[in-house]
Amino acid sequence: QVQLVESGGGLVQAGGSLRLSCAASGSIFGINAMGWYRQAPGKQRELVAQITSAGGTNYADSVKGRFTISRDNGKNTAYLQMNNLQPDDTAIYSCNAVRLKTLMYWGQGTQVTVSS
Repeated sequence: QVQLVESGGGLVQAGGSLRLSCAASGSIFGINAMGWYRQAPGKQRELVAQITSAGGTNYADSVKGRFTISRDNGKNTAYLQMNNLQPDDTAIYSCNAVRLKTLMYWGQGTQVTVSS
């Protein structure tokens, strides 16, 4: 099992920044990728950003140029730096880890609210 603990959500005004952290523990051997998903009220969950163990990254078009995902392998932690936040970014953000290419784990989620 892999446990994921998120932190860093909150309330921010439009144009502001937040940084989310996701710390992994437990059976961390074999984690191929870590990422962030978000779900806004009435909408489907969507991938925001993902980073592989080799450092490759993937972003949703809506956040390219504003969000940056990074990973500290020594701390088993992934980060999502979110700049120029907009009200449409308001959602519950959940950390995700993929292990052995088939096993998926989720954090508890953290609320990000952007006021206009």
